[in-house]
Amino acid sequence: MSEIIVGIDLGTTNSAVAIVQDGEPRLLGRGDEKIVPSVVAYSEQAGWLVGRPALNQYTLDPDNTVRSIKRDMGSDKRVTLGGRELRPQEISAFILRELKSIAEEALGESIEKAVLTVPAYFTNAQRQATKEAGAIAGLEVVRIINEPTAAALAYGLGDEEDQMALVYDLGGGTFDVSLVEMTGGVVEVRASHGDTRLGGDDFDMLLAEHAGKLFYKRHQFPLKENRVALARLRHAAEMAKIHMSDYPEADLREEYLAERDGTPLHLDAKVLRSEFEEMSDELLKRTVESMNKVLEDAELEVDDLSQVLLVGGSSRMPAVWQLVENFAQIEPAAEINPDEVVALGAAVQGAIIAGQPVDSILVDVTPYSLGIETATFMAGQIIPDIYSVLIHRNTTIPVTKEEIFYALHEKQDMVEIKVYQGEAAMASANTLLDDFFIKNLKPFKPGEAPSVNVRFDFDVNGMLNVTATDRLTGNTEAISVEATQSTLSLSEISEMRQQFSDADYFEDDEDAVIEGAIAPEIDDETQALLTRGKALLDEGKLADKQATSLKVLMEKVIAAATQDDLDELSEELLDVLFDLE
Repeated sequence: MSEIIVGIDLGTTNSAVAIVQDGEPRLLGRGDEKIVPSVVAYSEQAGWLVGRPALNQYTLDPDNTVRSIKRDMGSDKRVTLGGRELRPQEISAFILRELKSIAEEALGESIEKAVLTVPAYFTNAQRQATKEAGAIAGLEVVRIINEPTAAALAYGLGDEEDQMALVYDLGGGTFDVSLVEMTGGVVEVRASHGDTRLGGDDFDMLLAEHAGKLFYKRHQFPLKENRVALARLRHAAEMAKIHMSDYPEADLREEYLAERDGTPLHLDAKVLRSEFEEMSDELLKRTVESMNKVLEDAELEVDDLSQVLLVGGSSRMPAVWQLVENFAQIEPAAEINPDEVVALGAAVQGAIIAGQPVDSILVDVTPYSLGIETATFMAGQIIPDIYSVLIHRNTTIPVTKEEIFYALHEKQDMVEIKVYQGEAAMASANTLLDDFFIKNLKPFKPGEAPSVNVRFDFDVNGMLNVTATDRLTGNTEAISVEATQSTLSLSEISEMRQQFSDADYFEDDEDAVIEGAIAPEIDDETQALLTRGKALLDEGKLADKQATSLKVLMEKVIAAATQDDLDELSEELLDVLFDLE
């Protein structure tokens, strides 16, 4: 029996875990809930919340709730939550640990290994941070693959027909487009392009800003300093965007959004899909630029495409569908749920690595060019800051490239190797990954400058190893190029992982929500009750005992584990509010 390797889509907005069973990939979940919101929160009453309970808390307590952390992966950003200062890797580890738990419950055995997906245009630093998040959560990340590649694997499973597919992946926080050739079970990525700062979140923010302007126009009351109101606007915008995927208009409605002189101020407006599409036009045009670029890199024309795959929840927007169809002159494929397809593809790759009989082979590419900084003599002058590329963007991986470089003069006994990724001709205009020195260089003969072999080894996980060797002495220096700012030491990862194995990290008291419970989505009526409760607390007119009791009850509503629990607690909250008001 082969080992189990799950596939995980660690998304900006939602995440999922999948496995291949009996030759078919399928999502794992608790009951009907197979998509986990990528949200982490801390509640004084319920402790650590992950997924649906955390999302439920967001509109009431955004300061203690973190969403879209994927956009900060690879950075040195810190988030304070539950009295702890956490890195993006640790926040992501909460989500991965939840997915690990879901898989273990569904399969009835321990899960130790996983394939994780990342946007194709993720940098080396972002990929390494994702791998570290897996380690903190107690997972061995056996492979990192690009999200569009995973989607192509899911679509190509068992398909013998040769195809050239354009994969358009518009997720919650990132955008990728890849050109994928599927031939007899071999999935080969020909080219990739994208934008790690473009996704559904940006469309939500446009609509939220529009809602804020409508609110101000009606009430002449600004919301810029009210973080709770802004969080509720964003939630209302997201719900309206989703609604407009199926209907031509949507309501932007939030009761008691603010208060002026004791008078509640409400948002009650409509937005037309056509209005939303007009305000989103510039964002959509940015995706067209990437589609053109990926065809140019692969030296292909639109007519060479045989299929277009839509991936990511934001690809459901009708404007996206129409845009892609007009561009490719092909109706996009939608046989697989765009929220699920990446996790399913990751599961296929996991099955391949585990030795299961799956008729697919993955051939991926590097999303960026990789090289070093060099200099040259011209007209007697030293011209520095030249970017010498060893591995060009969209090169099939794994790949090894080696070049000979010379010192500037014969007495030079040391050179600095600066490793960059990017496409600019000037080295400094690209992203510096790392640098190191090789010393005690010797020339082959008098009058000749010392020479160094520089070797780049780029593996299937998108990780780069760089080796510099003195060609005369054989002296070698090497580095593994990982995120210099965000890479964690083994001891740091071990310490963080130990925290995750501590039950108190997730449960602070007997009232804490049971980890992994299936939390229902809070309906509009219950949300309105919570808003009324918060308004009462903010007024500061309740007795301490009344305020504490109300707050505890509201926390229980947010952390409700089942629909029956939510209904019962909502009724209780309604009664309490009636008495207090």
